Amino acid sequence: MASCSSMASAASVFLLTPNASNSSSAASKTNNMVFFPSKNNKNSRLVVRAAAEEEASPPSPAPATATAPPEGGEAPKPKPPPIGPKRGSKVKILRRESYWYNSFGSVVTVDQDPKTRYPVVVRFNKVNYANVSTNNYALDEIEEVK
Repeated sequence: MASCSSMASAASVFLLTPNASNSSSAASKTNNMVFFPSKNNKNSRLVVRAAAEEEASPPSPAPATATAPPEGGEAPKPKPPPIGPKRGSKVKILRRESYWYNSFGSVVTVDQDPKTRYPVVVRFNKVNYANVSTNNYALDEIEEVK
């Protein structure tokens, strides 16, 4: 806690050095130093250095737009069709170990990543023993109801 009070007292003695070396060449670097004297310990001080170049670097070129054709002249690949049932559709649960086996729920989201093991999130009206009303299922563990 003592360090916090010394930090507060150091901040109250904030000193800025003026930028005196603004002449000479345009490509010169300017160094600004700030010293925070400590009232508790005369041998230590906090030094903050900020180096800035007077000449700004030229802006980078703008990135290519997404609608531009690729360099190879090939057309961009079309999106693959969405997997799983649509959001909001009613599904029947086929997983035997599930609390909601043979009951119906509505689809909340479907993860489109093919590497996901349980991509379908289903919400139910009834809660289980842990007071949870949603669960994730694999595509073969649900059946869409029309």
